[in-house]
Amino acid sequence: MQKQIICINWGTKYGAPYINRLYAMCARNITGDFTFNCYTDSRAGVRAEVICRDLPPSDIVMPKSKGIWPKSRLWNETLEGLSGPVLFLDLDLVVTGSLDDFFSYGDPDDVILARNPTTPLEKLGQTSIFRFPVGKLAPLLEMFRADPQGIADEYTFEQRFVTRNAPGGVTFWPKPWVRHFRTQCVPLFPMNYFVAPRLPADARVVIFPATPNPPDALVGRWVPEEGEGVTRREHLMRAIRGPRHFGKRFRHLRRFLLPTPWIADHWRE
Repeated sequence: MQKQIICINWGTKYGAPYINRLYAMCARNITGDFTFNCYTDSRAGVRAEVICRDLPPSDIVMPKSKGIWPKSRLWNETLEGLSGPVLFLDLDLVVTGSLDDFFSYGDPDDVILARNPTTPLEKLGQTSIFRFPVGKLAPLLEMFRADPQGIADEYTFEQRFVTRNAPGGVTFWPKPWVRHFRTQCVPLFPMNYFVAPRLPADARVVIFPATPNPPDALVGRWVPEEGEGVTRREHLMRAIRGPRHFGKRFRHLRRFLLPTPWIADHWRE
């Protein structure tokens, strides 16, 4: 199977630094030839090895939703310059091991997703890293185009829409291959105050849905607004002085992490 990586970039949130790091991580962890294709609205600063392509055209007004629905541009019947299975990667994930098996696992016609561990009672896929044949998700694009806000209201996240509606159903990568940083690397409270996030030895990719992002986790903060991170005492005092609602207070306590130095070992050019 030809090794074809795709990613998508729009706006100013990520841009060339993330694209270039992702390419470098792939290059270090793929054996043999591969192509790295980025569908983007800006090519400024992107390294020469990346094949930059224009964003696929879209006439859809993106809905107001938590989901990352602009990814739907990649569900077109055709993608410029590509055919057959493609491996999609989010720009903000960290590759920590070999990607070779992601190209050979399962059948070339399969739609293969990571498992979402945040909803253990729901068979939900995570589209931070998933493989699909070009054109197979075109029926989903037509469903979405017909009622963007209605689809978003029903499914909230684009990954739930893909999981439940992909033609022929979906399969999943082996669990150890893809780890969710927030839920599978950061220790549970109260150990998150004393033990740095760990990298599971068998992980090949670590995904960072929502928060924190890799550069924030690297320095020990949940969001950029925290600066270079907060001390244990500062974080605890914010919980004490914060909302009285137990759920909100516990969520605050859960959202503390120490610096994560292993990210720098992998998330680099």
